[in-house]
Amino acid sequence: MNFFFYLEWHTNKRHRCKHLFPNFQMIAEPEILLADDHSMIRKGLKLLLQLHLGHTAVRELVSCNELMKELSKKKYTHLVLDIILTDGNTLEVLPNIRRLYPDLSILIFSMQPAEVYGEALKQYGIYHYLSKTTPEDETIRVLRQFLQNEQPSRINQVLRHPKNPFSSLAPRELEILHYILKGIGTKDIAETLNVKMNTISTLKARIFEKTQTENLKELIELAALYNVNY
Repeated sequence: MNFFFYLEWHTNKRHRCKHLFPNFQMIAEPEILLADDHSMIRKGLKLLLQLHLGHTAVRELVSCNELMKELSKKKYTHLVLDIILTDGNTLEVLPNIRRLYPDLSILIFSMQPAEVYGEALKQYGIYHYLSKTTPEDETIRVLRQFLQNEQPSRINQVLRHPKNPFSSLAPRELEILHYILKGIGTKDIAETLNVKMNTISTLKARIFEKTQTENLKELIELAALYNVNY
């Protein structure tokens, strides 16, 4: 087939298919929401989606607040999500996202270590986890797999890593961990999350116990060692 003829056909395929086959249903174009607080990351990922995978319906945002508002306004099929956004940790909003939008497919695209967050995120039905350090070809492969609603080929890649002291933390503990690493006190954490102070104290005690650290200084040093950022 002549290339230019094919290009014209491809551009007008929806019209042509509808004309030739009135009952034919085109596969819906994925509606993609991209949430990341780094502009260059968003732009680069959007280019990959457009140039290599042909998906142009991509909306960008930078905060948890924007994320929840956008999801309430429009139906999206796929969400590419960083763990840390400008106004907080997305672990705080994932329970609501899952409750309100159970059919939304989610891929985590983050610098945070998969062996720490992967197991916790499985509780929300999230199995796609992509590191920002992943080579371009592999990134494109994983994104294609995700947008075609396929299960990860290496589903065990995000399972708990026995050598990482943070891998046993539950989602709520990981959420609190980020506040602790920022130096935020128990009272302020409780007020921010609208929970009781003794609940936060209990969670903090579990974090120190599971990571075998005695104080904030040790916890920060351990987090830096294992690339747990905040």
